Amino acid sequence: MAEPIFDLLVIGAGPGGYVAAIRAAQLGFSVAIIEKRTTLGGVCLNEGCIPSKALLESSEQFAKVNHELAEHGIEVSNVHLNLARMMNRKEAIIKKLTGGVSGLMKKNGITVITGQAVLTEKKTENHRVVVTDAETTQELSAKRLLLATGSEAMELPHLPFDHKTVISAREALCLREVPEHLLVVGGGVIGLEMGSVWSRLGAQVTVVEMLPQLLPQSDQQLAQLLQRSLKKQGLTIHLKTRLDKIEKTADGVVATLTTAKGEQQLSCDKLLVATGRRARTTDLGLETVGLQPNPQGQLAVDENYQTAVAGIYAIGDLIPGPMLAHKASEEGVVFAERLAGQKSAVNYDVIPSVTYTWPEVASVGRSEAGLKRDQIAYKAGKFFFAASGRALCSGMSDGFVKVLAAAESGRILGVHIVGPHASELIAEATTVMSFAGSIHDLAATCHAHPTLAEALKEAALAVNNEAIHA
Repeated sequence: MAEPIFDLLVIGAGPGGYVAAIRAAQLGFSVAIIEKRTTLGGVCLNEGCIPSKALLESSEQFAKVNHELAEHGIEVSNVHLNLARMMNRKEAIIKKLTGGVSGLMKKNGITVITGQAVLTEKKTENHRVVVTDAETTQELSAKRLLLATGSEAMELPHLPFDHKTVISAREALCLREVPEHLLVVGGGVIGLEMGSVWSRLGAQVTVVEMLPQLLPQSDQQLAQLLQRSLKKQGLTIHLKTRLDKIEKTADGVVATLTTAKGEQQLSCDKLLVATGRRARTTDLGLETVGLQPNPQGQLAVDENYQTAVAGIYAIGDLIPGPMLAHKASEEGVVFAERLAGQKSAVNYDVIPSVTYTWPEVASVGRSEAGLKRDQIAYKAGKFFFAASGRALCSGMSDGFVKVLAAAESGRILGVHIVGPHASELIAEATTVMSFAGSIHDLAATCHAHPTLAEALKEAALAVNNEAIHA
């Protein structure tokens, strides 16, 4: 019996790969997907987005009981942390969601293959992949290949992971006891989210960032407010600071920090390295088919997501752009639809980004720094949650909404939010911007009262000094 030749073979079952596989199957292609893990969902579901948000939510509830309920007239005593139960809850959520993805594969008739995939030379017009697991090796053929293997934590030469004391986010999500002192190297999204979790649960947390602000790619005013809030919550933050070397001891690590003022030493029992991620392309055998990643491990693609080799495509973290699960998913859909002859496209100008600290930070579109750099005339409107009735009633009034609009037309160029539920509020801004909306469109939309979303309307009105409650 001849081996099956799939229309599409997807390597990697994360948010990009599994979404592309489903959409391609819906469009009539025969599809198989290869995943090295025994569970589907990639880094996002297994060791990234989902487990981190589960722990952020649980730790936030713990912090509220300990520090915030008294303000509401609710007095609680003898509160205890059951970390094992908290971790079990996280694992149950992961199991449910990864199982759901497996169900979607069956529903859409997609063949799932477990193992490490390596590209090999073509014998016919079809592409070939060798898949190896613990017991077997098999060879698959397909008319087209989609690479969607995601990314992995970047290891620094002087801070190699030992996965016990010097850890990545993967280990930080699975600690079985609260560290006494967690030193976080990197003031980006991952470092601040993981630092927030363990700080809320009782750890002393120190964040070290080389650059002059947290969340270096975010709006400066948002980053400054977030830094003040995190300090109030107990995190220690060192900006313009390098971690140059470490010495391992029986109790953990002694780190040498360097600033403009000189060196200082800091002891900790856990050191989380969260300085970025790198595309995972090193073990795919790309050189065999003539593909050469850039220094970040990423591949150049055309508007159809095709690489330099005909019939081989790439999406998500393997190509330039922000390493975000929702970006990968959008690219997965558009890839499949363009494969079917549709003219779909991802609007890269309106991909939102979110940091799930407290307060949350969310942005979409252009930043003030970018507009100034490109000499684009704009006006800004800002509304503080301290003037929001819903925010005050909820006890969550830190933060603001900032709307940036073209000076003449009023078209919205960017929206930046730091405050309660910014991750949800940014969706309205993204929708308006996706349809090239203006501050007038946002301001003319009736918002329910009292809601946090009213802050978006007020910020849009504030662009022309028309805000009612500012």
